[in-house]
Order: sequence, then structure tokens, then C-alpha cells
Amino acid sequence: METVEMNSISLKRPCSEDDVANAEEVKRQKILEKSKTGNDSGQSIETVTEQPEDMKNEIISNEESEEQEEEELEDSDEDGDAESFADMMKHGLTESDVGITKFVSSHKGFSGILKERYSDFVVHEIGKDGRVSHLDDFSVPVDDEDPSEETFTVLSDEDKQRLEELQLFKNKEASVAIEVIEDTKEKRTVIHQAVKSLFPGLETKTEDRDGKKYIIAYHAAGKKALANPRKHSWPKSRGSYCHFVLYKENKDTMDAINVLSKFLRVKPNIFSYMGTKDKRAITVQEIAVLRITAQRLAHLNKCLMNFKLGNFSYKNHPLKLGELQGNHFTVVLRNITGTDDQIEQAMHSLREIGFINYYGMQRFGTTAVPTYQIGRAILQNNWNEVMDLILKPRPGAEKGYLVKCREEWAKTKDPAAALKKLPVKRCVEGQLLRGLLKYGMKNIISAFGIIPRNNRLMYIHSYQSYVWNNMVSKRIEEYGLRAVPGDLILKGATAVHIEEGDVDNYTIHDVVMPLPGFDVIYPKHKIGEAYKEMLIADNLDINNMRHKIRDYSLSGAYRKIIIRPQNVNWEVVAYDDPKIPLFTTDLDKLEGKPLPVLPTDGKFRALKMEFSLPPSTYATMAIREVLKMDTSIKNQTQLNTTWLR
Repeated sequence: METVEMNSISLKRPCSEDDVANAEEVKRQKILEKSKTGNDSGQSIETVTEQPEDMKNEIISNEESEEQEEEELEDSDEDGDAESFADMMKHGLTESDVGITKFVSSHKGFSGILKERYSDFVVHEIGKDGRVSHLDDFSVPVDDEDPSEETFTVLSDEDKQRLEELQLFKNKEASVAIEVIEDTKEKRTVIHQAVKSLFPGLETKTEDRDGKKYIIAYHAAGKKALANPRKHSWPKSRGSYCHFVLYKENKDTMDAINVLSKFLRVKPNIFSYMGTKDKRAITVQEIAVLRITAQRLAHLNKCLMNFKLGNFSYKNHPLKLGELQGNHFTVVLRNITGTDDQIEQAMHSLREIGFINYYGMQRFGTTAVPTYQIGRAILQNNWNEVMDLILKPRPGAEKGYLVKCREEWAKTKDPAAALKKLPVKRCVEGQLLRGLLKYGMKNIISAFGIIPRNNRLMYIHSYQSYVWNNMVSKRIEEYGLRAVPGDLILKGATAVHIEEGDVDNYTIHDVVMPLPGFDVIYPKHKIGEAYKEMLIADNLDINNMRHKIRDYSLSGAYRKIIIRPQNVNWEVVAYDDPKIPLFTTDLDKLEGKPLPVLPTDGKFRALKMEFSLPPSTYATMAIREVLKMDTSIKNQTQLNTTWLR
């Protein structure tokens, strides 16, 4: 029931990121130097969501050359200064546009900056056993079966390039020959090990040619070998999966796995994880990978920026989406204006009462065409409108080539002409245009089907979230923060109505509300009717949420309306320099970096807060309850630009 996260800093629609690990930070520094404003600050905070199982390892692109070309294009695309960025975001959504209108606490709100730096937001995954993931050990388990360190250096860069092309079937050669310069059995053994461990799917043999020894690398079992690491090379006594902790900065989980898979020369689908983590943050989570040694993974720490791998162990099982208990957040809100009393009241309320479990702003997109509108058109079976909403011009923050593509589409309605304006074709717009080229303008359903399933479902899940947010606001306005007869609560996995005689047995923290679908029931009070009226206004039948295309049939689900965070702690600190970190990360601790000395009476004040949330809840909404301010990119960007001007 969860969706792909929108990237807050790049403000793109669902376009894939490049695989250069530090690209966003480089962009950020350029903007800071150019405008001295920091326009990447104040973006909406994204939390963990679990993606559908069959989409969790979606490969961004199958064509390496196209990826590299698009990465270079995206990297070279210039960012505007903070004020022009803020002006463009005037067309973005606000919270009230998506039904986020109510608060549960009584304190007076105050302002603060969300994500002024991505390092102001740290996420630590909480496993199903309740253990919080930390990166605190770089050591590699001792294993006699591991190849020597020389394995990683014995091949030249030219040899590695030729072997990679052979492994990925990028040339017509059936084999690659590597001359053994120092012909000893030990040397040949190291080369054999290097080829087999660094290039899964390749086998090796030794041949004499003109009096010289050569190691010949060749494919063992056709193209299937690349996806299935060789079983015979893995010790039977060792668990098949290497589990490790991934520490990453400013990169979402799937992008990180794509980067790791490229460096390891394997397919992304051999990785597994319990949940996807936010991009614009520092996140720490557990990953499992099939038959890749800890030694090989640890070697990546020498060549990857903004990633660190550690806490290695071998186990006999992969990880499964949704198995986590939640996430622990450490958040810094900078330049706060609240008094000490206001802050105390706000944080006590968050700990004791909680916050409304709204779907956060990133659920609905960043342009003037919200994702829920596209979802509504899909559910209405209005495919011309789906196509128009995705491709039509719109005001707001977008890449220049997307703007030109949309203008061409509006002028010609020619997918080939519009596609020529779009050098980055991995985005939703490019995928839809390619689909229209392939299937024609009269078969929009098939053309739309070219878009990865996860992205397609994002739209209808966004509509469900839009309905849920609006209905929860109505529920709280109508009945307040108490359980009432007709509300829904869960008994196990089954929803039941609260009866008049049982109402005193429940609190608002027990109450759930449905996301619309064919397999849910609705409250037996005014809000049940409000659901029906809202869907009727959108030309949908609440009693018939099955779609003729099975993927778009909504079964529905239940969601608690109030979430009470656990392990809530906070501290107010003073500082002078907006660029200095205000707490130490796992990596800082491993590298022995001390926390900067902070002044007792600085120019600015920051609220450092920690809390734990269950899966699929939005940290933005907890922070919104504390600040009592709009967390949308539109509002935060205006606030940041004013403060930093």
C-alpha cells in the first residue's frame, strides 16, 4: 500500500537519480557559494515507507550508456538561486490542499527550519527484534575461505573493463585472455580467484599460447549466470546471505543499491532490505545480499563517497519488506523562535498525546499537478486525462528539458517530437511518451503500462491518501479527540465498530480509519457518509472500488488516526554557524570526530529532538505538530529564503 518517495531537494517528478554518490552535495555547495542562501534547505522530511515486494529491486535502466549520458546531463543542469527557486515554488501544494488542517495540541506554535542541512535529519532503523541499527564496526568476519587482499589489485583497470564488458555481454567476444606476467602457480590462482569473485557468472581456465601462460575468462552458463551467483564457489558452512549495516548520506535506498550493484557488478535484485529510507537525510539500515563476501563489501568503503558499510555477518536468510518495528529519528530544527515554555509544552504534548497520522506532503508530489489527481483519473478510467495530467505544461520547479518537452507536447501532441526534447528518458514522462510511440495514441492503457508498476500505483495510493487526510480532518473537527460510537477499532486484523456500551473502553489512540477500497468497512456516523459524498463528487462509487485492470483495484486498508511516538527526548542548543553539525553521527564516532563546541549564548537556537515511529508514518507530521506550521516545500522554501537572504 506504500509508494515511492518524492525527492525533496531535486523537486523532480518521479525521475531517477544519477548514481554518483556525492552529486547532490556538490550541487548544494555550488548553490551556497553562488547565492549564499542555501536553497536546498527547508525541504519536507520524508520517512520510511515499504515498497511493494515485486518492485523493491526495480532496476533504473538497462542501458549503461544511456544512464551515463543522463547522469552527466542531470549533473550539469544548473540550479537557480534560492529566491528564484522560492518564486517557482509558489505554485506548489500547501498542507490544506491535501486535507492536512488539524492539530491535537493546545500550545502556541513557533517557527523553525526543517532540513536546513540534510545532516539535520538522521534515521536509524529498528529491526523486528527491537534493536536499533548502528554502524559501529568496520571489521570483517575472519574466514579462511575468503580470497587474499591481492585479489582486489591483481587485475589492471584495462583487464577489469574487458571482463566487465564480457560479463555484461557488451562485446562479441566469447572470452577474455589475461596474460600471466609472473608465471607462478600462486599468481595464477590469485587471478582465477579475482575473476570469479569480482565478476560473477564468469569461469576461468589456464591455456598455453606461444609459450606464454594465459588465464581465459568465459561465460559459465549464459546470461542467467549474471543474476545467479555461482553456488559451487560459496562455502557450505557459511550462511548464504551477508548482512550488513548501510550508512548513507543524501541518497535513497534504491539509488544506493543501484550504486552498490554497479560497483560489485551484480544485479540489484540480489539485495534485500526491510524498508526504503529517505533520500535527504543520513540513514542507517540493515541490508542483506546473496553470496557476496563481507571482504568484498568492505572493500567498497575505499571507493564510495557518502556510503559506509559495516557490522558484517553471515546468515541463512534474506530480509523482507515490512519486518521492521519502525525507525528512530534524530532531528534538528534550526532557528527556532519559540520560548522555553512553548517548546516544553509542545514536546510534552508530542510525548503524551502524539500527532495526527496524516500522509505527509511528499506523498502528493511537488508540481502544480498533484499525484492524487492522476490517481483519481486512473480510478475513473479516464485515460486521456491521465495522459494529459502527466504530460501537460505546468507552472513550478522543473528541469528545463521537461518544460520544453511539455511545451512540445501541448503544441503538437506528437510523442516522437516531445521525446526528442527529453534527453532524460527514465522519468515518468519519458516512459509514457515511449509507450505512446510503441502502442499509439488510441492505446493509452498499454502505453501507461510501460511505466514501472511501483510508479503507476503511486498515483492511486496518493488518491487514497488524499481521501484519508480529508476524512480524518473531518472526523477530528466533528468529534474531537475521543472515541465515539460508530468509530472503527482493530481486533487483530479485523475492523469492528465501537458500540455505545463499549465506548468507555477505548481512546482516540485505538481508533482507525479506512483508506477507500472494496475490502474495508466505514465508520457508522457522519464520517461514513462523508467518505461516500467525497467519492461521489469525484465520480467514483465507494461500493465498487474494483477496476477492470486488476492492478488498479483498491482493496483498502486501515490506519490509526493518532500516533504517539516512543522514546521522545529533546534539547535546546545555541549556535552561531548554520553550517556546523549539532550532533555526532555513527560515522563521526567511528572516525573519532568530536562534536563542535557550541556557544552558551549563540545567535540562533535549535531544537534537537529524538523519537521513534512505527513504519509508514511521517516524521514531518510529528514535527508539524510541534511547530504548528505548514511543512510543505512551498511554505518552507519561502521561510528559508526570507531568513537566509
